[in-house]
Amino acid sequence: MSNATKTKKTGSKKSAKTKASETVGERAEKLASKAKGAKADAKPKAMSCLDAAAQVLKKKGEAMNCKAMIDAIFAAKLWHSDAPTPWATLSSAILREVTTKGDAARFKKVDRGQFVLNA
Repeated sequence: MSNATKTKKTGSKKSAKTKASETVGERAEKLASKAKGAKADAKPKAMSCLDAAAQVLKKKGEAMNCKAMIDAIFAAKLWHSDAPTPWATLSSAILREVTTKGDAARFKKVDRGQFVLNA
């Protein structure tokens, strides 16, 4: 093996390391710019079923069952679902929040199937 071949091999190794470090730096820069761009271009997050239910209960000011809440949510176009029983989904979500968060939950069960906002 000649000296010229050794130089080429070590030269290529150094340039590969330099390319790799440049690539990492460039990649980090690209990711950072993407993250900044994503925040600026982000669409407003769609309202969840629970958020819509809380808004409907606040506007109504009295206890409602889940079917009535879903009807009001759909009428106000706050949230939409093609599920066959969205009121069952809402009821389950409200009960899960009440069970897990306790007094900190947004909702309070006042009667069978009747919910109000927790004050």
